[in-house]
Amino acid sequence: MNIMRNKPPGSRPGRVRKASLHRRNLRIATFEGVPSTIFQVLLQGQFLTGFLLYLGASSSQIGFVLALTTLVNIAQIGVAFMIQKLPSRKWAMVTFIGLHRILWSSTGLVPFLFPQEYWVIAFIGLYTIAFMANTAGAVLWSSVISDLVPPRVRGRYFGIRNTLLNALGSLVMYGGGIVLDRYPGGHGFLILYIVVWIFSIANVIVFFFYPDVPFEKSEEREFLPMFRKPLHDKLFMKSTLFLAAWLLLQNLTVPLYAYVMLELLHINYETLSLLNVSQTIFMMGSFYVWGNLNAKYSNKRLLLWTLPIIAASSLLWGLLSVLPMLLVLFAAHIVFGVGVGGFNQLAFNFIIGDTPKKERPMYMAVYAALTGLSSFFGPLIGGEIYEWIKAWPHWTQVFGMQLVVGILMILLAVLLGRRILKDE
Repeated sequence: MNIMRNKPPGSRPGRVRKASLHRRNLRIATFEGVPSTIFQVLLQGQFLTGFLLYLGASSSQIGFVLALTTLVNIAQIGVAFMIQKLPSRKWAMVTFIGLHRILWSSTGLVPFLFPQEYWVIAFIGLYTIAFMANTAGAVLWSSVISDLVPPRVRGRYFGIRNTLLNALGSLVMYGGGIVLDRYPGGHGFLILYIVVWIFSIANVIVFFFYPDVPFEKSEEREFLPMFRKPLHDKLFMKSTLFLAAWLLLQNLTVPLYAYVMLELLHINYETLSLLNVSQTIFMMGSFYVWGNLNAKYSNKRLLLWTLPIIAASSLLWGLLSVLPMLLVLFAAHIVFGVGVGGFNQLAFNFIIGDTPKKERPMYMAVYAALTGLSSFFGPLIGGEIYEWIKAWPHWTQVFGMQLVVGILMILLAVLLGRRILKDE
């Protein structure tokens, strides 16, 4: 009788089934991240820069490639409108993500398919098409995952998922660095690309197991009214424009760190991998801290707190003038890991948690377009500046840029950040 009085018949099994379904979906989303992490770690960052240098790219060409992935985000605005017409998000997501994985992996075939004088151009062509496909895939995945993860566990889930996948990424990054040091040149990159081809296929296969979750569509049916929704949201636009300005500054130097260390400081791949692993380890630790703080404070307030940490990591490069090189580089990478780990996690939570559910794809697209545009010009301008200052004293190329950018970051955070990223 007590049982009947406390619980209606049939209520508990329903909740158990629902909870079990949520857990299954979250496990699939986590497991999908494993081949995705391996695939992406070996194709970006230091390995991307190293492969471009092997192909014969200049610093300005490297800057262009690093910036390209964010420029194509502008197309997400059109994709956000088109997905409202789709009967199923899942199969469109599988199609575009599959195209991205296949085309990006195909860049490893460039030395085998083209004359050497066309290597860089061929790489840029394949890379561009791959990330055009990824533009659609990213909107679809963000839309699906925001519906897949219940709001009450979102902060904790992404904190745990990011920690696990970054731990895996650290091991892969270190292993990849060892391979390139043991087998320099084309032989080493061929080994990495073989691993990439295996896990890119595995990643696409896992996406077939994603659930086709129901899609709560926008109330608007025309493009312009739907596009105006985020543009007329003053709080959202102020925050987004500020974050876009911040990313413009940050990307003047951060994407080119690997270029500075490989070309100007002559650091080997294994050491570079250790630096990036240390950054990732502290980024992982910060996920837990930022996640707990997020239970007490808003996304925007915590985003503000990450800014001086990121600026400090840039300023630390100036200590290369007085302290041992590796000590300074490890310190700068560790501090950056703590700051950017919080920034990325909180910015994502801000977009999927502080925006209207029905209009979320367009909000995501507008955010991605504006921050993508600024992130495109960041490394592009940075690469050109490095070309421009080649004849300047060596220190201006090694840490002078970082000092200037760090000071500008502090000024931006103090003068504008405190007013814009505040609780309303």
